Parts: sequence; C-alpha cells; structure tokens
Amino acid sequence: MTEFRATYRLQLGEGLTFADARALVPYLRDLGVSHVYLSPSFAAREGSTHGYDVVDPTRFSDALGGEEEFRALAAAAREAGLGIVLDIVPNHMAADDANPYWADPERRRRFFDLDEATGRHRRFFDIDHLAGVRQEDPEVFEETHRLALAVVREGLVDGLRIDHPDGLADPAGYLERLRDGGAAHVWVEKILDPGEQLRPWAVEGTVGYEFLNDVAALFVDPAGEPALTALWEELSGDARPFGAWAAEAKLEQVRGPFAADVDWLRRLHPAEGLEAALAALPVYRTYIRDGRAAPEDLEVLREAGLEGFFDGAPEAFVTRFQQTTPPVMAKGVEDTAFYRYARLLALNDVGGDPSRFGIGVEHFHRANRERAERVPRNLLVSSTHDTKRSGDARARLTVLAGMADEWAAAVRRWRELCAPLRSGGAPDPVEEYTIFQTLACTWPLEEERLVAYMEKAMRERKVTSNWIEPDEAHEAAVLAYCRALYGHRPFLDDFEPLAADIDRAGSLAALRQTALKLTVPGVPDVYQGDELPAYSLVDPDNRRPVDWAVRRALLDQVRAGAPVAPEAAKLALVHRLLALRARRPEAFAGGYEALDAGPACCAFVRGGAVLVAVATRRGAVTGDVALPAGEWRPALGGPAVSRAGRQALGDLLDELGIAVLERA
Repeated sequence: MTEFRATYRLQLGEGLTFADARALVPYLRDLGVSHVYLSPSFAAREGSTHGYDVVDPTRFSDALGGEEEFRALAAAAREAGLGIVLDIVPNHMAADDANPYWADPERRRRFFDLDEATGRHRRFFDIDHLAGVRQEDPEVFEETHRLALAVVREGLVDGLRIDHPDGLADPAGYLERLRDGGAAHVWVEKILDPGEQLRPWAVEGTVGYEFLNDVAALFVDPAGEPALTALWEELSGDARPFGAWAAEAKLEQVRGPFAADVDWLRRLHPAEGLEAALAALPVYRTYIRDGRAAPEDLEVLREAGLEGFFDGAPEAFVTRFQQTTPPVMAKGVEDTAFYRYARLLALNDVGGDPSRFGIGVEHFHRANRERAERVPRNLLVSSTHDTKRSGDARARLTVLAGMADEWAAAVRRWRELCAPLRSGGAPDPVEEYTIFQTLACTWPLEEERLVAYMEKAMRERKVTSNWIEPDEAHEAAVLAYCRALYGHRPFLDDFEPLAADIDRAGSLAALRQTALKLTVPGVPDVYQGDELPAYSLVDPDNRRPVDWAVRRALLDQVRAGAPVAPEAAKLALVHRLLALRARRPEAFAGGYEALDAGPACCAFVRGGAVLVAVATRRGAVTGDVALPAGEWRPALGGPAVSRAGRQALGDLLDELGIAVLERA
C-alpha cells in the first residue's frame, strides 16, 4: 500500500472518465501526490453529474468505463507509485426503476428505510428520489458493500471515503463492519461543529472541513469585526446573532420539507415539543446506541435543553430522531441561514460558524496538536465539490476583515452608485451585499456565472424567492441588476481598483493558507484544478471542466527549474512542499511543536526537522521567532543557513510571507 502523503480529488463524469483519469496519472505523480481520490464510481442514474445517485453498488459505472477501465486506472496508478481512495455512498440509493433493489417490491422493503404506515424518506435530506438504505441490516450491508470491499481486499483501492455517515442508524457499528471487512483506511464526511470532536470511530478521520474553517478564521483580522458588524446590521436591519438566524431557519425546515419526517417520528412516539427539539440541537446529531449515551451526547442534550427528552422513548424513535437532525441542520444552516446571514461570507462554509469572527494563532496550534495526537491522517481541505466557495475565493474574503473601514465605505458608495439599476426594491440590501462580496472574491467573474449563482442564492435563502415557488418577477429584477453591473461604468470605475487590491492581498493569503495545508498534521487534499488559482462558487460552478494541458505545461516548467510565472506560484508551492513531504516523511509523521512568533505569524516545527512560519495578516510582519537548536536551511531553495536563536520575522519570511526550513 502507498503511504498517504497527499490526495488529489477527481470529479468523475461524462467529461472525466476512468480512461481520462488514467491519462492524468503521470501528471499527478509528477505533481507529488500519493493518491488519486475518486468521486463515486458505481453505477448511478443515467446522466448523473456527480455519482451520488447510485442505482447499483455492485458494479462500476458503464458511463465511466466500467470495471475494465477502472482496473486499467488502478494498474496505471500502481505502476506510477500512486494509490486510490474511493468515495462510496452507503446512506442512500436512487429511487429509480434502474435500481434493481428499488424495482423489486420485496427487495425494496428489505433494503430501504420505509415508513410502514405510509410506504414513504427516509430520504437523503429533502430529495424525494434518493431513498435511505438500511445498512444496519447485515445482509443489506454485505450486498451493498460486496464490490467496495472486494477492490479494497484485492489492493486496487487503499482507502474509502464514506459519504454522509450521519444518516445511518448506527454509524459506529457500520464503520466497525467496514474495518472487519478489510477497509483499514476510512475517512468520513462528518461535519463537526467548531469545538466538537470526532467520536472514537474505526476511521482515519474526517474529510477535513474543520481545517478549512480554522485556516480561514486564522486569516480573519478580529479588528475588523466592529465595522463589518455595523455594516451588516445597517444593511439587514437585524442585530440578532447568527445562532438566532440558524435556529429560525432550522425550525422552518422542520415545519416545511421535513414535516412528513416529523409525522413519522410522532407515530413512533408522541414526544412533547418534537419540532422545537429537532431544531434545537447545536450539532448535527447525537450517537445514542442501545440506550447508552456518551458524555458528549448528554452534554449536547443539556445544551439544547433536551435533558431527559428520550426518557421512555422506544429505540426506534431515538434512532430515527438521530437520523433526522443531520438533514435539518444541513438544510437549515448550510442551505438557508448561510445565504441569509452575510456579515462576512468567508465564514459561511460547510461546518463553519459565522458568529466566530476569527481565531488566534494559539487556537490554531491547539487544533493542530489535537489532530496530530488523535487523527494524524485526517484529511485537510480548502476546496471540495461541496464547499460554498473555493479556498482562493474564501481567502480573498478574509482580506475584507483587514480593511473593514475601507470596505464598508466602498459598499455604501456602490449602493448609491447602483441605485438606478435597482427595480421595485430588487435586489434587497442583503442580496446586493451578497453580490458585492461575490464579485470581490471572484473578479473578473463572467456575467453568466454571477447570474447562475445569484439565482441559486436567492432560492436557497428562501426570503424573496425559493425552489418550490420561485418569485419570477423578483428573480428577473435581481438578475437584470447583475447583468447591468457589467456595463455600469460609475460602479466599475470605483469597484475595479479596490478589487485589484483585494486580489493582491487575497492571492498572498491563499498561498499562505496552502502552505499551512501542506505542512500541518494531516493528509492534504488538492481538489481538481486547485493547484492553480481557482475562484469558484458553489456547485455546479466548482465542477467546471479543468484545463489539464495548461497545468501540465506549467508543472513541466517548474520541474525544469524555469523562473516561476506569477500564475504558477501556487502550483510551484504545492509541488515543492509535496516533494519536501516525500523527502522528509519522518518529519511529517512526527510531532507538532508550536513556536511563539507573535499574533500575526503562525510558526511551528514538524518532527523536529521542518520549521514553518506563515504570516497571517496583511502588510509587513514585525517581531521575531526563536529558532530551535541546529542549523536550518531553506527547504524550497536558496543558499542561506539560519542558526539557533532569535531571528527577525522580516528576515526569515520570503516575499510571499512564508518560510519553510529544514535541519541542515
């Protein structure tokens, strides 16, 4: 098995089949990753663009090339020294006649989680054509995992990524069965609330949203909070904390899309205050099993005011309640409140808490130490197929906190300049502010991409429009405003110079965050195409085709030692740090020692052999750091050698605000 050094996520589909992925193997090898990380690859609904709507988990997708092409990809990867991580979908399958388990009434009753009273659901979130699977049944588990475990045992796949384990009746038991079946390396798409720890499951860790949110918050200057909060309250007319927005949105989901699920729960047990209880949980779910609650579960229930809520309830009710809170949280917070509360959109991503306006360096160090001790192979991400924005776009938005007064003044000017473009109150102030932040983090953004994003944002927000009954007149007015901005010189003449400043500062922040992702404890993951600057929005924008030829050509230049072009700075950084991880594996498998470099620089030593320092604020960094004993040379090139003792950060950091040293 190939040691996990770094993964590279590929979104397979019509434009990227197993054969196409095989052609990319030499490039991924030269980039320096250790594993090709594949999106769901089993037979899915015809025309599927993502693979999560599985119709048959016992065969590979013919649309991707079938088993023969998968094996050819695995063989090419193995020959190049790469392994494969495969994303699988245990929680649900497509409720489709192409699904042999759904089409057969007897199998349907056995394989799927059905309400006996209505014959209806359990669904994946609120999607009617995705039906929940009864993985707690050993025969169902055996049948639906026959292929996944076979390719693991055969050595074709090194690790599995498990989609939405919180939807399962018994996540811990499910993961134990996976391990017993031969899957030694498993990651779970478990969304942890800030401060929540992963339960002691049979896994390597999560897919890494905790890191994403921590590294973004590290670059948010807390000094900007008063100005951005004042601007937000002025625009929204609402001074409530984010928690109130989230609770309101969750309760809407409980009473709307999940009303049938509430009725199902009531038939199992007539609990008092059921709707409020479903909306009150501060995390995705509890994990009460066989009537036993861990201390973490009891603390969550106490925090939600639900102590004793399960007393006297049958096991079926407890299980179903725990399976229902995750979609309520996801749809209420990620897909509603995050689109309503727009104080600083850098903080509005999967697993994030927009009320947490930045974190200090010590907080970041503590999270890294805990990861090194508990889950050293946890994945580390900055962009995924599910993030609201790419890492580079998010990095640009973090810059706004460091220029909060300037940004707030600009937003007020733009609202006046763009007043002639508004029609009938559309866009409203929150929609307009969302547009301005979206342009700031993606400029130059194509007009059609902004239009597509704002249509989705309005419907997810569920204030002026929604998915069920779109307000076509309001949407048309907002989208017309978006189009008009591109020809409105008073706005563009004022916006573009500031956008250029944000781009310069954001590009540096993105490179610094990339350096941290590739050096802190964990296994870094590169989302497809993200080795070059990527300013993507929520799906489907983040699943656009990747220009592989450009990346191959730039990587060849970097490997040949040619001067690094500005557009290739990120790729060069990724390549060189992955080469360092390959050259010094003992350092990155070792411990994590935090160094005191002041509040505006994150510095640490890995395994006693690699020292990293990264500036976390705009502008010049003052202060110094004490280098540990020994001689230290630049790991990314350059002849200078630093000796133990205090060294000024201004002398240590390069022009990007990054220093990576290794013991001579």
